[in-house]
Formats: sequence, structure tokens, C-alpha cells
Amino acid sequence: MAHSHFDAAPTLVLGANGKTGRRVAQRLRAQGLEVRACARSTQPRFDWNERATWRAALEGVKRAYVTYQPDLAVPGALDTVSAFFDTAMASGAERIVLLSGRGEEEAQAAEAALQRSGASWTILRCSWFMQNFSESFLLDAVREGTLALPVGDIREPFVDAEDIADAAVAALTQPGHENRLYELTGPRAISFAEALECIAKASRRDLHLAPVPPDAFRAGLLNAGVPKPEADLILYLFTTVLDGRNEKPADGVRAALHREARSFEDYAMRAAASSVWCA
Repeated sequence: MAHSHFDAAPTLVLGANGKTGRRVAQRLRAQGLEVRACARSTQPRFDWNERATWRAALEGVKRAYVTYQPDLAVPGALDTVSAFFDTAMASGAERIVLLSGRGEEEAQAAEAALQRSGASWTILRCSWFMQNFSESFLLDAVREGTLALPVGDIREPFVDAEDIADAAVAALTQPGHENRLYELTGPRAISFAEALECIAKASRRDLHLAPVPPDAFRAGLLNAGVPKPEADLILYLFTTVLDGRNEKPADGVRAALHREARSFEDYAMRAAASSVWCA
């Protein structure tokens, strides 16, 4: 049985407009819980780079879902999230669920900072999101029909953001997830070419993968108006994290939710049905 003070207090959801934050906030509200969904555009406003915005976001909060923007791999992220955990604990937070990334040393350093913070913690260490193809920087390329990417035959067990949100909500609202680290992946590893085949089939379109050198890929991102820090980050994720280190699927979805992880085929069918990929 959850503590009543827990249920009465607002649950802080950071990255409220993001792929997972939006889904977590929706699920918590559907359970009748009070949610304080924060981002740079909300009231109260939350900005990782402006520590003065943190206190109002944390006021009265007992539990928080923390996603760091743009990624825990960026320089300075560790200092910032460590300071945030300290601020959260000082303001009375008890339970923190952190979105983390597989195969990123910097992300693992942030996980360690949370484990040292004194909070009751849960870490969701995730593989690449399936939704990167439909809600993120790969969407325009999928609509255009050609994905020029600096990838070869590397396989990745893409994870569905719906599974991440389900795990986050379970950790925030149910006992039994305290001080647990879940590696969340999809059920099997597939290559980018196979992912595109899946999307092509579901959306009944011709899609092509065009391998490009990393430099050309980065130049293309910059030409498309992607800010330089974000372009550098995306390149890092492709060239460092996608080196095969994360190919093996993990059983975190089953451990957290007692069911199988959603498949890429299932994701592609849902996304295609929403018409998101229509050119």
C-alpha cells in the first residue's frame, strides 16, 4: 500500500514535452495522481542550465521522473544532475526514477551519483528509442524516403518509449522497484536497414538506407538547421554508442513489468497507423 502523503504530493516529471516524459505524465494523470510536468516552456519553468528554476519545480514533491536534456553524455551533465539530486533531497523528495542510456560511460557516472544521493532510486538504462524514427531527428528523413546515416551492419535492440513509460510509472507508483537498475531494450536486435524495412512494410512506402561517412552526416545535420551541440551529440551516439557494445537485448522490461517488451514491428504498425510517416 502506497503512503498517503506520497499520493497527495505532486509527482515531478521533467522533460514534460519529451518522448518519455509526455507518456509518463499522461499515465500518472490517468491514475488520478497530481503531476507537475516541467520543461523550459511550462509554469513552473524548469531549465537544467538555470538552477534558480529548480526549487519551484521541486516544492512539495516526493517523487520525480528525471530525464536530462539533451543527453547525459554531454559535458557538464554529471555536475548538473548531481547538484539536482542534492537539491531534490534537500527539498524533501524521496523517490527518483532516472532515464539513462546504455553503453554511455557518462550516463553511468550520473547513475552512480543518484545511487549515492540518499534517494530511493530506480534507474532505467535504455537502448535506442524506436520513436527516434517517428518523433525525433530521423522523422524528416523517413518522410523523404532516404536515411543517410553513418551506420553499417550494427544491430541495436531498439526500445519502445511506451515500455519505458510503463516501467517509469511502475517505479514511481508501486513498491518493489526501489534501488533497482533495469536495462530496457526491445526483444531483439535489428540493423538500421531491417528497421527501415519494417517501417517501409508498415507504411507501404519505399525507403532506402544510404551509408555516409560521419563527417558528411554531421554536415548534413548542420545544413538542416540542427544546432551544433545537438549535431555533435547525435554523431557521438552513432559513432560511439552504436559500435556493437549494446547489441545484446536485456530483460529489463520483463523484470520491471512481468511481460515481454514491445517489438519493432508492433511499433511500426502503430506509428504507420497514426500517419506520422506520410510524406
